[in-house]
Amino acid sequence: MAYFRPLDAQTPDRPSVPYALPILPLRQTLAYPFFVLPLTVGLPRSVRLVEEAVQAERLIGLVGMPDASVEAPMPGQVYATGTLAVVQHITHTADNVMQVVVQSLERCHIRQWITMTPYLRAGIILAPDRVVADLELETLQGWVRTMAREVGALSPQIPHELWSMLGQVRDPRFLAYLVAASLPLEVPQGQQFLEADTVQDKFRLLLTHLTHARERLSLRYQVQHTTRQAMDKAQREYYLREQLKTIQQELGETDKSQQVMDVYRQKLDAARLPVEARHEALRELARLENLSPQAPEYGLIEAYLEWLTTLPWHARSRDQLDIAHARAVLDADHYGLHEVKDRILEYLAVRQLHVEQESHREAEAEPGSKGVPGAILCFVGPPGVGKTSLGQSIARALGRKFTRMSLGGMRDEAEIRGHRRTYIGAMPGRIIQAIARTETRNPVFMLDEVDKIGHDWRGDPSSALLEVLDPAQNCAFRDHYLNINFNLRDVIFITTANQLETIPEPLRDRMEVIQIDGYTEQEKVCIAQHYLVPRQLQANGLHSGQLAFTDAALHTIVRDYAREAGVRNLERQLGAICRKVAVQVAARTVTRVEVTPELVRAYLKQEPFVSEVAESLTIPGIATGLAVTAHGGDILCVEATSMPGKGNLTLTGHLGHIMRESAQIAYSYVRAKASAWGLEADLFARTDLHVHVPAGAIPKDGPSAGVAMVTAMVSLLTARPVRHDVGMTGEITLRGRVLPVGGVKMKVLAAHRTGLTTVIIPKRNEPDLDDLPDDVRQVMTFVLAEQIDDVLQTALPPAEAQDLA
Repeated sequence: MAYFRPLDAQTPDRPSVPYALPILPLRQTLAYPFFVLPLTVGLPRSVRLVEEAVQAERLIGLVGMPDASVEAPMPGQVYATGTLAVVQHITHTADNVMQVVVQSLERCHIRQWITMTPYLRAGIILAPDRVVADLELETLQGWVRTMAREVGALSPQIPHELWSMLGQVRDPRFLAYLVAASLPLEVPQGQQFLEADTVQDKFRLLLTHLTHARERLSLRYQVQHTTRQAMDKAQREYYLREQLKTIQQELGETDKSQQVMDVYRQKLDAARLPVEARHEALRELARLENLSPQAPEYGLIEAYLEWLTTLPWHARSRDQLDIAHARAVLDADHYGLHEVKDRILEYLAVRQLHVEQESHREAEAEPGSKGVPGAILCFVGPPGVGKTSLGQSIARALGRKFTRMSLGGMRDEAEIRGHRRTYIGAMPGRIIQAIARTETRNPVFMLDEVDKIGHDWRGDPSSALLEVLDPAQNCAFRDHYLNINFNLRDVIFITTANQLETIPEPLRDRMEVIQIDGYTEQEKVCIAQHYLVPRQLQANGLHSGQLAFTDAALHTIVRDYAREAGVRNLERQLGAICRKVAVQVAARTVTRVEVTPELVRAYLKQEPFVSEVAESLTIPGIATGLAVTAHGGDILCVEATSMPGKGNLTLTGHLGHIMRESAQIAYSYVRAKASAWGLEADLFARTDLHVHVPAGAIPKDGPSAGVAMVTAMVSLLTARPVRHDVGMTGEITLRGRVLPVGGVKMKVLAAHRTGLTTVIIPKRNEPDLDDLPDDVRQVMTFVLAEQIDDVLQTALPPAEAQDLA
């Protein structure tokens, strides 16, 4: 409202109020008593109403409209409570619009409608607000004044002079209408205030509206204050940055941040990124350009761009596809391992044929092929057989770079896939890091100890490897840090493991498993002569003219000091001898030493192994079984003893569930066949058996010791000792059948190392004998058993022969 002043009730020229008055509807506004209100009248009927009112008593009724879109409202479309007003001044404008100034006098109610044309006329009655002077009125009046001052202090649209005069107003009615007219009330809210009959009710409504207004204005003030502070800081930084640029230009210095941008653009052009990677790099570069070097994100984006530009997106090592050269390199680095070498040569041959076909297609202008994907190999074998060094030889034979990553004990999936960039200190996974170090996209990548991966709350790394080691998926490997695809198709992945059983089945299915079993004694001697001895001589500062090993000495070391599947301990013993000789040569006490078996025992002291051949086992109840461990093949002694009891069976030796079941099956079979071996019918009712497998601290499991357990029990109960040169393996059934088992080659090699000459294996494992070295098959006797009787016939000497002995 533009103007306001109270109507003096004692004014002598106050007009009398007739019953019937013209009613002027108001759009989007209301008229409160005591105030001067300017109106704009444009409708023809409203213009006529004002003109006729000026010619009469100048009194009109002002009422609000619930719906301001109604052009010519009728009685049901206006409020019934309004304000009596007197027209003070009118002005006609050129566009047929009338400017009217009215003074609101008093609140009124419409009693009845009289006419609808040419404009609305109705009978009214005055309805002054009731004022009850009491303590409640004074309290409400004080609260309204206080709240109105707080709102006025927060609102820039309300003049401060208006709120300063609140303390001078004594009439509670005028105070209520003054505050209501100053607040931005909606028409329904203002009409509710106007219809309130008592001043106390009006004050209560005002307190509600003032509270909402204060909260809204307070929040707006806080937002504006915070925004203004941020804008001031940004403007200050911009101003200082512009000043810094000007100073640098005056001093002839260049903008370092712009230099950084130029360097990264050059790196992106040189990297020849794929479409997706280049789009992401340009987006991050645009973000970097708009950041201050002091911003926390600046360093993170720089690190990300460095990784993108460092990765070898197109750099490749050129494969050496000469089959003869590859064979020479593999033979020079490793003795034996023909299966592995043949697999590598097969890969080279296939690669060479693809290259020739590709060249032929290019010559004939045909579309190129997709090439041959990288191989996924898994070397499984005991420690020390050369699995890791074999990967290095493969890389050298192919002319590729070699990188290695150990998976032993890894429990965090992010080690494979990388960390997301939302984390502080995020980095790519070790796969991408290794590729970046090699600077080629087709290295030989060795993943060591894949059978020793763990998992916890941080994820399962073996599951993350499923994508890496799948040729159908690793062409689009997505690291969490890079968040873009990287092609691992050309990488030759080689994994190593000691045990195949601990590798998850889905991961094992993606790899081509190549078993590397232990070496025979003769193979170890050859490896020592051609590889280990020259390496240890060089490592200890000696040469062949100062130290030499005889064949007998090497056989002694292998047989008595390094009885293992691999050659790691053998090299350790050779190094010990070389160091002792180096002391003598350095002291000038000797000039040349030829190591003999006697010198071996003098240098290495007591033999840790004693040949089982020398131990003529004459005690019944002891059988020699064969087993496969993480360290390769090994012998497994099974002991049985009896004592008076009630037919109980006791098992010891840290046996697993399957091995315990095998012992129970063996016991049941022996009891069922007791009469066939001449045993008393009530023997088991009054005898307890105890079966023990020595090395009780080592866990043992599996069904392959079943025949050894039956043999030990039968040997004990019949008092016939088992032949000391016989080893056996096989699963036993309740009907006495001998079922096939795994790891026959490693078990036979273990038997050969320990001096056994006869090995009993299941009949269905006969094809496994073809994998044995020729020197082992020539010196050992193999018995193929289908029933347990075949085993006992070989392992236990006849009773007559025993009696004669």
